[in-house]
Amino acid sequence: MIRHMDREIEKVQKQILTLCAVVESMVQQAVQSVSTRDSAQATQVINMDNEIDQSEVDIEEACLKILALYQPVAADLRYVIAILKINNDLERIGDEAVNIAERSVFLANHARITSPFDFLLMSQKTLAMLRQSLNALMELDVNIAREVGAADDEVDELNRQMYLKVQQAICRDTEHVDILVHFLSISRHLERIADYATNIAEDVIYLIEGEITRHKTEAFN
Repeated sequence: MIRHMDREIEKVQKQILTLCAVVESMVQQAVQSVSTRDSAQATQVINMDNEIDQSEVDIEEACLKILALYQPVAADLRYVIAILKINNDLERIGDEAVNIAERSVFLANHARITSPFDFLLMSQKTLAMLRQSLNALMELDVNIAREVGAADDEVDELNRQMYLKVQQAICRDTEHVDILVHFLSISRHLERIADYATNIAEDVIYLIEGEITRHKTEAFN
C-alpha cells in the first residue's frame, strides 16, 4: 500500500509542477502583453483559463483520493495538505493573469498613454516573487521560501503609491479616466499575485518544517 501511495504522490507532484510552469508562463505573457499592447498575446492568456481550471480540479481529486485510500501521516500528510492549498493559489494566480490580460486587450484598443506608475518595476518584483515561491516548492527549499515575504512588502507599497498617482493623473487628464482606471486594476492584480506567491511560500515552509507561519511577520526574517 505504501508503494501505491508513493506512486500516487509522485503523480500529484508532476501535476503540480506542470501547473506551476503553465501559471508562471501565463503571468509572464500577460505582463508582456501590457508592455507591448499585444492583444493577440493577451487573448492567448485568456484562452488558457479553462485549462488551468481543469488542472486544479484534477489535482484536487488526486489529493482527495490519496487521503481517502491511503490515510497518509506525518510528512506525507503535510505534503498532500500543502499541495491542496498551493493548487488553489495557483488557480487564483491564473485568474489574476487572465484579469491582467483582459485589461491589456482594452489598453491595446485605446489611446496609448504613459502608465502613471512604474509598471515594469512592479511586474518584475511580482514575477520574481512568484518564481521564487515556485522554485522553493520544486526544490523543497525553506530558505528560498523565506525570502519571498520581504518582497511582498515592497509590492504592497508600490500598489499603495499607485492609488495616489492615478488620482493625480485623473485630475490632470480627464479624457483618459477609463484607461487610467485599467492601469489601477492591473496594479491591484499584480499585488494579489504577490500575495498568492507569499501564500505558496508559507505552505512550502509548512510542508518542510510542519510550521504554520501564516500571520507571523517574523516567519520570513
